[in-house]
Amino acid sequence: MARWLQQCGITTVAMQSTGVYWIAVYEVLEKEGLEVYLVNARGTKNLPGRKSDVQECQWLRKLHTYGLLRKSYRPAEGIRRVRTLWRLRDRLVKDAGRAVQHMQKALTTMNIQLANTISDISGVTGMAIVRAILAGERDPHKLAQLRDARIQASEEEIAHSLQGNWQPDVLFELKQVVDAYDFHQKQITGCDEELQRCLAELPSREPVGVEEGSPLAEAKAGTKYQRRKRSAQRKTRDNRPNFDLGAELQRLLGVDLRIIDGIDLMTAQTLYSELGPDLSAWPTEKHFTSWLELSPRRDVSGGQVIRHEKRQVRNRVANALRNAAQSLFRSDSYLGARYRHLRARLGGLKAVKAMARYLACLIYRLLTKGPAWVDRGAAYYEQQRDQRELKALHRKAAAKGMKLIPLA
Repeated sequence: MARWLQQCGITTVAMQSTGVYWIAVYEVLEKEGLEVYLVNARGTKNLPGRKSDVQECQWLRKLHTYGLLRKSYRPAEGIRRVRTLWRLRDRLVKDAGRAVQHMQKALTTMNIQLANTISDISGVTGMAIVRAILAGERDPHKLAQLRDARIQASEEEIAHSLQGNWQPDVLFELKQVVDAYDFHQKQITGCDEELQRCLAELPSREPVGVEEGSPLAEAKAGTKYQRRKRSAQRKTRDNRPNFDLGAELQRLLGVDLRIIDGIDLMTAQTLYSELGPDLSAWPTEKHFTSWLELSPRRDVSGGQVIRHEKRQVRNRVANALRNAAQSLFRSDSYLGARYRHLRARLGGLKAVKAMARYLACLIYRLLTKGPAWVDRGAAYYEQQRDQRELKALHRKAAAKGMKLIPLA
């Protein structure tokens, strides 16, 4: 097909995405040197009347001839490999999480209230007790002796929560779930090894706008940033890869995105695996946030807003930024104060979307122009807000023909 198109003098091809069937065709056409326009069906569906596949193709060709179609973003081949592995790893982590919930269900069915004393049964103490139960141990005091020294609950409390009704069928169910959990953990480890190898093969990116003595260099050397970084390293690894992902991302992106409060290691990796380090596909940060579906969509007629359009967003980067925005609720920082102000003024959902858009703008500036984002603290934001409110009061007083005079 690709050779036939070239014989016909075709240089560009427009196609819609249908499941995963389009991927093989796209890659073949791309390797043969054809410029492929992968278009969103949402922008080409306004064809009146009943239509067939042939009519749909003719309509696409006509729109493409007039230059009315826009390409969908598709990262480079190396980034696509990382994206495939990261998405696979995400599914494996979710499967492991469902296995942990199934373990909890089986224990509760036998009236084993281990979750009342241990917050995470997939931890060291929890899995040691579960494996001992599957090995045939039933004495609650012997099981409680497997308690890790970091567990706050005492052995007596743990032993009291392990007095249950042992059922052979539920024990078999628990064994099956533990085997599935171990399998998922093995798969995640293998995925981490392959991910580390793929990241090591990708080229490094030169830092953008970072020099000695610059605000960004000072921010990275600052005590607050270093303290936050050490605090993140001391936390439980949770579902993080078992290699130094932070150093790899800093090498590949040319900047550490974690200097932005709310952006953690997993969020930065999601952004890199979905977009890569080059954001030149979007001319401005407004284009970038609009592509992420984080900008408000309004139908305007005659200069007036008719309605606000709501869309279901499936963008993984946008969802990661929403989670990052929600994590700023108790943050003693400039971004935390901004989010709390937006939450009080707009409400929960709108504030999360607005804050996620602001985080996307900061990321765009860091990766394209290299501006130093220095966290100026919550007090600075409150000071700026007081100044804005004072200016508004001066304008209102001037409109009434009056003037504000300070008391001191």
